[in-house]
Amino acid sequence: QVQLVESGGGLVQAGGSLRLSCTASGSIVSINLMGWYRQAPGKQRELLAQITNTGNTYYVDSVKGRFTISRDNAKNTVHLQMNSLKPEDTAVYYCNADSVTALPLNRQTYWGQGTQVTVSS
Repeated sequence: QVQLVESGGGLVQAGGSLRLSCTASGSIVSINLMGWYRQAPGKQRELLAQITNTGNTYYVDSVKGRFTISRDNAKNTVHLQMNSLKPEDTAVYYCNADSVTALPLNRQTYWGQGTQVTVSS
């Protein structure tokens, strides 16, 4: 069984920074794609950023230039450095690991439990 555990959320003032981390554990062989999503109250979950196992990245326009995604393949960990935070960034942030190959041999997508980020004005 593969589990994703997130950390690093909290309360921050507008303009501040937070760093989220997510570590995948279990009998993992490889993880193709890792990413971060968020869901604000009353809204759908939205993709923020993704990173492949070779380091290619993608950002949605709303976070481009403010957020940076990185990963450590050896530790099955992905980070999201969030700078210049705005009140509208307030949401529950979820880690995602897509095309996870694990033992006994299978390939699935996994989600973390979510971590709250609150940005005060």
